[in-house]
Amino acid sequence: MQRYGNRSGDSGVVAYELGPRRITVEFVDGSVYLYDASRPGATAVAEMQRLAAAGLGLSGYISRFVRSRYARKLR
Repeated sequence: MQRYGNRSGDSGVVAYELGPRRITVEFVDGSVYLYDASRPGATAVAEMQRLAAAGLGLSGYISRFVRSRYARKLR
């Protein structure tokens, strides 16, 4: 996992890992979720990857658009 940039200073995301058509996200509460092309879909995953790399907006995007549409809860 790579540490999330958290450029806003108040993100709920602490780390992420990118893969082809997938992203794994760790939140401040220790939970880890996998998002992939099947759920929430390739378009959403591509945007989440972009936001993760930028270090800004990932938690808000997940809260507003993705919500509970994750592929799997890993932890």
